[in-house]
Amino acid sequence: MQYQSHQSVTGTILVADDQAANRELLDELLTTQGFRVVTVPDGAAAVEELTRTQVDLVLLDVMMPHLNGFEVCQKIKSNPETYLIPVVLITALSDKQDRIEGIKAGADDFLTRPVDRVELLARVGSLLKLKHRTDELERAEAVLFTLAESIEGKDPYTHGHCKRLSNYSARLGEHLGLAENQIIALHRAGVVHDVGKIAVPDAILLKPGKLSEQEWKLMREHPVVGERICAPLKSFRLVLPIIRHHHEKLDGSGYPDGLRGDAIPITARILQIVDVYDALTTERPYKRAFAITDALQTMKEEVAKGWWDPHIFEQFEQLMRSGTADSLSQGAAMGQ
Repeated sequence: MQYQSHQSVTGTILVADDQAANRELLDELLTTQGFRVVTVPDGAAAVEELTRTQVDLVLLDVMMPHLNGFEVCQKIKSNPETYLIPVVLITALSDKQDRIEGIKAGADDFLTRPVDRVELLARVGSLLKLKHRTDELERAEAVLFTLAESIEGKDPYTHGHCKRLSNYSARLGEHLGLAENQIIALHRAGVVHDVGKIAVPDAILLKPGKLSEQEWKLMREHPVVGERICAPLKSFRLVLPIIRHHHEKLDGSGYPDGLRGDAIPITARILQIVDVYDALTTERPYKRAFAITDALQTMKEEVAKGWWDPHIFEQFEQLMRSGTADSLSQGAAMGQ
């Protein structure tokens, strides 16, 4: 969808209202401004329409049969496929409690009936501009994820590594009680943590034998390169420290900055643990895949050397031994 001018944007708007006259009025007001409008007569139909039409904005009447506006809004905002779509609730009610309920449901804005044309177009235009910026951000993230997956795809031995790390680290973050934004950062970092390997020649990246000192020097640059690649995305603010520091060690012997102890961000310490575990439990050209018990024992010895965070490892070991992460363990063991 392109900008018609520096002030206006285009988009597809879903209008849900059980009154035909209201639907027709909104349809006419919006269509004359160049928007594509889809109308439905109730809340259930609105939810159904969202499964087959790519919508940029939803206008919901509050009082509708089957599902009311609050319920539809809640469904939209709780679905990962639709939660970024702006929702405007339209009501004849000016009751403060209705606004509070709308906010709880996740509504982005409100309009009071009878709808004022100027106010409608101003709010719609503002929300659509925001939606288009969000779409551009999502596309940028998608490019980064695709790049990371293409790097992983060069080596058949690392197939599925990024997806597993994303799942492992987010689950461990939840178990440790991290904030939601940190868990989202772990999800993203699991996918893109090695994106800096784009700068490492394939001859080094895929070398089955031991790397020379010069080759290791190049390999050790990948966290810094990865951070630089992802830095322009503001949404990756919490991801950048994970990318840069996922090869640090608690005793300061890691790279690229030789950080020690708590100077290493907790999210990076989490990704370290799951990265090592996944490397141990998958087959590589230079080693067999370790059994889960053997991998955990090896990591315990490395914790004793002062490499990994003992508390985080203890919690991870509990997760793996309790069976909470069984499905992930099986995926790792099969190299999926």
